[in-house]
Amino acid sequence: MPEIEIYTTPICPYCIRAKALLDKKGVVYKEVNVMTNPDRRKEMQQRSGGHTVPQIFIDGEAIGGCDDLYALEIDGELNEMLGLS
Repeated sequence: MPEIEIYTTPICPYCIRAKALLDKKGVVYKEVNVMTNPDRRKEMQQRSGGHTVPQIFIDGEAIGGCDDLYALEIDGELNEMLGLS
């Protein structure tokens, strides 16, 4: 299984939607709450170039946010990226 990381805040509806899709897929992911940790937010911004949450990484590759994750799902590419058949 690939390593999945998602930078979130607990009050973000897009974070909730992205995590719901990953949960539906049954994959394990590491969640990083950036709301209370400015150092981790800086890390997220440096890694992704994005300033909004969620920021999602699969095997270190920046996927983008919630809309980008759902676009991969619609295009049929997400399962392959997640190692699912």
